[in-house]
Parts: sequence; structure tokens; C-alpha cells
Amino acid sequence: MAKDLEEERKRYSNKTGMASRQAAQMLLMKPALQRLLRIRVHGTANVANLEPPFVVFGNHSSHFDAPLILTSLPSRLGKHVAVGAAGDYFYDKWWKSAPMSLFMNGYPVDRGKGGKGSKKSQRGMSAALLSDGVPLLLFPEGTRSRTGAMGPFKPGAAALCISNGCPAVPIALVGAHAAWPSTQRSLPRGRPEVHVVIGRPMYPQHGEIAHSFSERMRRQLLELHDTTAMAYGKMTLAEYARNAALEASAPNQTTAADGLADQTKPEADSRQEDQ
Repeated sequence: MAKDLEEERKRYSNKTGMASRQAAQMLLMKPALQRLLRIRVHGTANVANLEPPFVVFGNHSSHFDAPLILTSLPSRLGKHVAVGAAGDYFYDKWWKSAPMSLFMNGYPVDRGKGGKGSKKSQRGMSAALLSDGVPLLLFPEGTRSRTGAMGPFKPGAAALCISNGCPAVPIALVGAHAAWPSTQRSLPRGRPEVHVVIGRPMYPQHGEIAHSFSERMRRQLLELHDTTAMAYGKMTLAEYARNAALEASAPNQTTAADGLADQTKPEADSRQEDQ
């Protein structure tokens, strides 16, 4: 297993593959995104002096998220990044795994869902890539948000930063969910505006545990997103969360109202019979 891991990890830092990936990202993926979206990138100065390895993380609510982040990073950084992708979704069919390798230097991450034909991650791959100097793009929520609200973070990304002594780089995606929510099957029309906001690298504090650093990462990403959203008239993550809570409570309110109506109906019927 160790030998298999050693052989597998070599391709993520291969110079030929890196050149091919950079060409595919800049000549194919980025122009395609720009035809579909009006992309505004903020904060590139925050990573002007950044060197690998590092862990990039962002809010996850659209299939645009990873391509937007990779093509918005300075090319000297983006061409190195390996993207941790759901093994049960992106690696169950060759026609999904091939683009992940070509465009995003992807590797499978086990979300614990399994499923027939899914490819599980190799234990230790993320840490091995960081030790090789390969930066990672991870989504700590673990899956796309169906509501636009940001879910709780799993501590894995924070733990990798702590154990490998590398920074975490927050990148907020503002408007990506509205542009292509999970319920929308067709590609967006009218070139909706999306903001990619690159924050300052965050470093674990001395003695900080993964859960604590993960929560700091989440709060920083939320602030980065909502500050930009308010400045440009977009929905904040807080607003998405409130809407999701209201939608979740609506069926319960309807059920309660129906129950009350069922309870009062016999009484009303009996009064009518008495008359």
C-alpha cells in the first residue's frame, strides 16, 4: 500500500502534467467560465508572497466552485494545486474522473458514502501531497450546500495544516450558488456576476487543536463572504441560513395547522348537528 501511494502521488507534481494542466485551465476552462459568468476577483495581493505548500478552502454550493478558485488564483499557484474531490461522485465513472485529472489535478476523497463503482481515497494522500510541496484545494463542508447556506466544517483541512505546518487560504465565492444551484439542471443564462474573494493566509496558533482552528477558518470565510456580498448587493450566508431555516420550519407549521384544524373540526361539526 505504501508503495502504491508513493507511485500514485508522483503524478500530482509531475512537470509535464503541470504544463498540460496549466494550458487546459487557461485556454479552455477559464474562457468557458468567462463566457458563462461575469467573474470579479478580489484579494490577489493577499497571496502575492505565498509559496507551496498550503491548503485553499472555500464555501461550497455550486459545481463552479473548484474551477472558479483554480482559475482565479495566480497561475504560478493554481497550476500546482491538487483538488480533493468526492470519490463516490467524481470517480465512479471515467468520463467524470478524466476531466478532474486533466483540469484540476484531482484526487478522490472518501466522504464515507461509498456506493457501487466509487473510488475511495488512499489513506494519507492529502498529507503525502503536502509533504511533497503540492498545495491542496479542499471544501471543509464535505459536500455542496443545497440551500446556499454554509454548513459546519469538518476538521480535516485544519488538521492537515497543523500537522504539516502550512497555512490555510480562505477563498469566498459570492453569487456562485445563485448562478448555478444544485436544483438547476441547465447552465446559467445572462452571465450572472460572481465574486471570488481571496483572503489572507491563516496560520494555526501554537498548541491550537484542529476543531478550534477549523472554527476560526469558518468564521473568517463567513466574514469574507458576507462583507463582499453586502458591498455588492448579493445575498449573505447569514441570509441564506435564515431562508433555509424558514423553509425547513414551513412544513412543520403546516402540519401543526392541519393538526389544529383536525382537532377543532369535530367540535364544529357537533355544534352544527345540535343546531
